Amino acid sequence: MQPIYEDNHIIVVAKQAGEIVQADKTGDRTLADDVKDYIKERYAKPGAVFLGIPHRLDRPVSGLCVLARTSKALARLNEMFRTGMVRKTYWAIVKDLPPEPEGTLTHWLVRNEKQNKSFAYDHERPGAKRAVLDYRLIGHSQRYHLLEVQLHTGRHHQIRCQLARMGCPIVGDLKYGAPRSNPDGSICLHARRVAFEHPVSHQPIDVEAPLPALPIWQAFGEESGE
Repeated sequence: MQPIYEDNHIIVVAKQAGEIVQADKTGDRTLADDVKDYIKERYAKPGAVFLGIPHRLDRPVSGLCVLARTSKALARLNEMFRTGMVRKTYWAIVKDLPPEPEGTLTHWLVRNEKQNKSFAYDHERPGAKRAVLDYRLIGHSQRYHLLEVQLHTGRHHQIRCQLARMGCPIVGDLKYGAPRSNPDGSICLHARRVAFEHPVSHQPIDVEAPLPALPIWQAFGEESGE
């Protein structure tokens, strides 16, 4: 966990792949636990620390998480995420070239709770939710390609599912068709940047997460000047 931006109402942190944002059936320590401890120590907070979670990242995904330090910020951020007022930019590494260097993907996703997996369809069907994203090819390494993804909707496993449906499963994502896993259990999907209006001060917030310190990611560091 790495703090990227913080003030009295919000904190934006960079999550490592493998961290869970909030408690699940594994009982593993969470990102929320770490952030609460950080706030308690840094600001010498007595008693329990409030921390709201307006959005989440899947466990094998790295990158930015926006968290609320006050109930006022949480209520407003919940609404902002729900209505698409937070601009989320992801980077994804894929092995196969997309059919076009950029485009918009629109599918209808059906979530299977038992499998914890979503399935993409080209046409509307009962129980499906419309999912839309833009992608753009922004880099190449010796073996892989880097896509930048802008989300327009926030569906379960949306990027993972839609890129796989396009024929470009994310590197390491066995659940959605990658041929092999990554050694650390991560998938090569990174929440690179978030931009939004501060829920209380209304000032523009625009922050970026550093790339994971793995060779496969560092091969693309020059794409961002890192």
